[in-house]
Amino acid sequence: MKATPMVWSGRVLTGLFALFILGASVFPKLSGMPVAEETMAQLGWPHGYAFAIGLIELGCLILYLIPRTSVLGAVLFMGLLGGAMATQIRAGAPLFSHQLFSLYLGLVMWGGLWLRDASLRALFPFRRVA
Repeated sequence: MKATPMVWSGRVLTGLFALFILGASVFPKLSGMPVAEETMAQLGWPHGYAFAIGLIELGCLILYLIPRTSVLGAVLFMGLLGGAMATQIRAGAPLFSHQLFSLYLGLVMWGGLWLRDASLRALFPFRRVA
């Protein structure tokens, strides 16, 4: 079966999402970089939670990248992103650059999955209104 440009676009979006999550969130937390703990402390998280959250993020990302479990991974990741958004709101962070950033990531994540998964497109069709 030949992949269409739509599927390739979805793969590219998925890859960009995965690389961003790995580089900007998972790697700093799992490698014990001080910036991860400092950021978590600024947001009101107790010391030591960064590693566990990094593991959860990595688990959700792996589920998202496996075609058979991609929808489950996306749903779990949205729960995680919702928690990140709630944390930013509670901390009083700026609206468009911090509070809504999880929403932006979620749109890229679901957009990539929608483009690469025909069953998801059938479930949520995009229709033109005449």
